[in-house]
Amino acid sequence: MCRLPADRAPPPQGCLRTEAGSAHRESHACFGGSVSTTHHPIAIIGGGLGGLTAARVLHVNGIESAIFELEASAAARTQGGMLDIHEENGQKALRAAALHDDFLKIVHEGGQAVRLLGPDGAVHVSEKDDGSGDRPEVERGDLRDLLLNSLPDGTIHWGRKATGARELGDGRHEVTFADGSAISTDLLIGADGAWSRVRPLVSAAKPAYTGISFVETDLLEADTRHSRSSEVVGGGFFIALGHERGFLAHRTTTGSVHVYAALKTGEGWLDTVGFTDLAAAKAAVLAHFEGWDEGLRGLVADADTITPRRIHALPVGHRWDRVPGVTLLGDAAHLMSPFAGEGANLAMIDGAELALAIAAHPGDTEAALTAYEETLFPRSEASGAESAASMDTMFGERGLEQMIEFFTSGPAAG
Repeated sequence: MCRLPADRAPPPQGCLRTEAGSAHRESHACFGGSVSTTHHPIAIIGGGLGGLTAARVLHVNGIESAIFELEASAAARTQGGMLDIHEENGQKALRAAALHDDFLKIVHEGGQAVRLLGPDGAVHVSEKDDGSGDRPEVERGDLRDLLLNSLPDGTIHWGRKATGARELGDGRHEVTFADGSAISTDLLIGADGAWSRVRPLVSAAKPAYTGISFVETDLLEADTRHSRSSEVVGGGFFIALGHERGFLAHRTTTGSVHVYAALKTGEGWLDTVGFTDLAAAKAAVLAHFEGWDEGLRGLVADADTITPRRIHALPVGHRWDRVPGVTLLGDAAHLMSPFAGEGANLAMIDGAELALAIAAHPGDTEAALTAYEETLFPRSEASGAESAASMDTMFGERGLEQMIEFFTSGPAAG
């Protein structure tokens, strides 16, 4: 990359590029200095579910791509949480990836059960998983492994944290990484999440705090070590709501219970809590649930871990004008709150449809990106609006009553 003083833009003649081959080294000579970058025809920044799906569907269609992922390895951290994978988008993407049959083998049986409680512990909704639902639950880590293992060796470049991206002209872009390396590409796909380094190439939008903060807890070996919490949550998805706050939880395939204590707080409240002190953090959270049933409070009081997380979202209907050679998918394109359960599903269908558009328009990147974005924008706007409305409902003054109405007279739970 050309390194100039920050207040000087490089003139067009400042860098000279030489290249050879399809995945090759480029030498940038810049006023006496030089640095080599690797060129990749298609570069995907971010190895989450969306980026992996895009690479897999491209591979199924005989197209090579390269993923650049900030984590050091596939085992760098635990990929926690359960996901319900919807027939109309997430499962559709898995079919395009030729992985749907393998997906069915990792589904959590019983995971589509639902329980809805009030602050007093009264059960208002209890639905068993009878196997007829179209939103089977799966561990995020298992789904990620399924996608990872379906890609050719060398597709993923680990330990590459993107620090910036810039246009090179003619639809080409350069991405720089924290380790000092850089790549250039003919097609840059930003699959790098909420705080995307690629997004500024197409949009000035930034995620904003939604007013809801999560405190996540885990109760490990729930059946034997936390039997009360195990019984409260049940075998699938669990919700307890009231007073503009609540608990969301689910049983994992490893026998743990994963909990989200959801609070309507100022953006800075989490900073006032010392989360390195487990007992003090629990006390701070439980202060918001005074008077709640002790079985519900136990989801925090008895927890083995505790982790804070603010919920951010991009504006509903976020879109951008067509910029040659670059696009976004998943949270980079349409970050939303999790209250419609669509985040992972949208990322996967984004990745699949982008890859299919590329395959359907060989040699015409702009036609492919135009076709992809024409379906991306309305789909993500609809889901973003649904997510925002669900958040307002669940954490409104009548949240419990409205959710009871939803489950008893609205669409089937799943």
